[in-house]
Amino acid sequence: MDPVDIISDYYDRTSIAYKVLIHHGKQVAQKALDTAKKVPYLNPDLKFINDAAMLHDIGIFLTNAPAFGCRGKHPYICHGYMGRNLLEKKGMLKLALVCERHVGVGITIEDIRYYNLPLPERNMEPLSIEEKIICYADKFFSKNHNLTSKEKSVEEIKKSLFQYGHDKAAKFQSWIDLFE
Repeated sequence: MDPVDIISDYYDRTSIAYKVLIHHGKQVAQKALDTAKKVPYLNPDLKFINDAAMLHDIGIFLTNAPAFGCRGKHPYICHGYMGRNLLEKKGMLKLALVCERHVGVGITIEDIRYYNLPLPERNMEPLSIEEKIICYADKFFSKNHNLTSKEKSVEEIKKSLFQYGHDKAAKFQSWIDLFE
């Protein structure tokens, strides 16, 4: 299974959305692999991490994110569970769950209700070590149409997470403690 071939099933290889997705996926994959190598005692599956990191944002084309060349009808926050739906249809349940569980530091049922998010009411928090590593690595990079994004600092990430609650920044800090 080649993640780029799967992405190509949904994206025109000449589109800006494809280029943004591939660029971001490679950044997240490298950060995730580097992170996984720091915790060999947790036995992270490196091949799975690479593939899942490349595919974690596959659902963005279904959202309205013109800055990434995406003209879908759904709000951007839906890209995770929509990516899950795409990969589930291909029989890739484990990879599908990474799509759904990587948004923010994970989204709880309480978050969905409190913020009235347009998401299915279910727990969308990363559970496996691989899901946590990819979610963690994803926080360090933003997507943009220029295909340039520098790695964010830990402080920048924590500051952005505080707006969603101290518990979100605390969860990220727990990952820093684990992975660094």
